[in-house]
Amino acid sequence: MRYSLLAALFAVAWGSAPSLSPAQFSSTGEGFIPSTTLNRFGLESAWTAQAVLNPSRDKVAHLVLDEELIYVQATNGIITAFDTETGVRAWAVRLGRFDEPSFPAESNETMVMVVVGTHLYAIEKRTGNIVWSLRLPGAPSTSPSADATQVYVGTLDGSVYAYSLKKIKELYGERKLPEWSHEALVWRYQAAKEITSPPLTAGRTVNFASRDGSVYAVSTERRELTFQFETDKPIVAPMAQWGDTQYLASEDFTFYAINATSGQVRWQFIAGLPIRTPPEVVRGNLYIHPDRGGLFCLDAVTGVQKWWLPRLQQFVAVANDIVFARDDNKDIIMVSAADGRTVGRLPTARFTRHVSNDRTDRIYLATDTGRIAALRFRGRDFPVYHKHPERLPLLPEFAPEVPGAPEVGLPGEAPATEPAP
Repeated sequence: MRYSLLAALFAVAWGSAPSLSPAQFSSTGEGFIPSTTLNRFGLESAWTAQAVLNPSRDKVAHLVLDEELIYVQATNGIITAFDTETGVRAWAVRLGRFDEPSFPAESNETMVMVVVGTHLYAIEKRTGNIVWSLRLPGAPSTSPSADATQVYVGTLDGSVYAYSLKKIKELYGERKLPEWSHEALVWRYQAAKEITSPPLTAGRTVNFASRDGSVYAVSTERRELTFQFETDKPIVAPMAQWGDTQYLASEDFTFYAINATSGQVRWQFIAGLPIRTPPEVVRGNLYIHPDRGGLFCLDAVTGVQKWWLPRLQQFVAVANDIVFARDDNKDIIMVSAADGRTVGRLPTARFTRHVSNDRTDRIYLATDTGRIAALRFRGRDFPVYHKHPERLPLLPEFAPEVPGAPEVGLPGEAPATEPAP
């Protein structure tokens, strides 16, 4: 065991970052959830792994995922990508200089885009190769977002910049990046104050929130203002989108659902406390967590409150119609998605970080030093895709289950995919 630990530490220092068994993980002193506890609730450890960083000086800055990869961004500038189902490290690459500020990565089917310092990087998702980098004209304040033709970034001075992906590719082919980054700029839109939400594309418009209390919808091609939705206080939490509805929280203690193309209010909910973290939408349920105000579950279409649990603080994931959320002690509390009834508790205080997973039914936890643990229900070898069910790979057909096989989750419940909004 001593040899395996030394080998693991050596691998981390030199960037190979192996996957670890639960036994190895426990021997590091950072703790793993006992298998007896997991078994009690029908859960199992899918995999554990270590991100590329120096635990003596570096920490995890951001933890994000898509349907294929989970990305661990460290303060040292290294981003490590793991396969979400196997934990195999796909690649690791350093961006910018050591300890530059960064924003959570955004990805599509082919690229991963990350803002580090004053540069925007695009990484080839399959290989980890840096495809191009742009020098931004101002200090960024949001993660990037992209549609089929352009990429958008918000800044501290209230500007949103739109860059042509086609022009970026041309400049990269001519080896003119990042020096000629300005040549790829399509337009700039100026709001009154800092942009606080990564721009969200909504058909022919791109929508973004500002600290001035407004949501701006600007046409993607001509930079024309389509609508401006105003609230009474600053908007500081990133917005969320589900179908043609966008959800936003203002510091006037009100949560809004608006039409993404017209700005018309569909419903609003008085939370009573400021909301500074993004909401999550899973299978028609909307989860919001005001500061020290518990966890609310609302109907995403009507805004009707389904339940409220004051002891819960952070949404983690939904699996088998069970909501996994964290309490004040950083433990995970398992509750019924239907009525908020408590199902169980997992001791996870050593894992100070997690992914708010609105995409699949997997649970991903992490320590500040970059150790990742993935949990799932037993027998669920293939994930349930919540957000983009159309991205689920074609699955092989299986023979009927053996009679008498144990079920997991709540009695009478079956997995389901995200309904059309």
